Amino acid sequence: MKKTIVLLVCLTVSLLGMSQDKRKFSPEKFQAELEAFIKQEAKFSDEEAAKYFPLLREMQQKQRNLYSRMRQAGKEKPADEKGCEAAIRDCDRINIELKQLEQTYHKKMIQVLPASKVYDAIKAENRFHRRMMKGWQRPKGKPRDKR
Repeated sequence: MKKTIVLLVCLTVSLLGMSQDKRKFSPEKFQAELEAFIKQEAKFSDEEAAKYFPLLREMQQKQRNLYSRMRQAGKEKPADEKGCEAAIRDCDRINIELKQLEQTYHKKMIQVLPASKVYDAIKAENRFHRRMMKGWQRPKGKPRDKR
């Protein structure tokens, strides 16, 4: 009887551990799935993909740095009106930097690939992100972060 109980406990713990691994986010897996989706949707050849994806990864890294700055700027609400105004202006500046960065990289991408391919890749990336967000589900009973 004790062996059966121990076996059931071990099995339950194993299953719980495996189910948690499925929910764990892997940036490498996400990037690989994104690139595979874009390559398929934009109908990139291997040569085109080799030109496009290094630029995309470089742009994404710079975007992450800007998003990090934006998160830092919005972590705590300033105590007074002037502070709130300054925080709003900081976020606006960072948003403008994000758009300028995107514009710069789109120009670089168009220099190495036809504009129609870059257009298809941008649309594919947007579709991928929308699909990922639709498919993402918060675990039951877990409330949304209130920031």
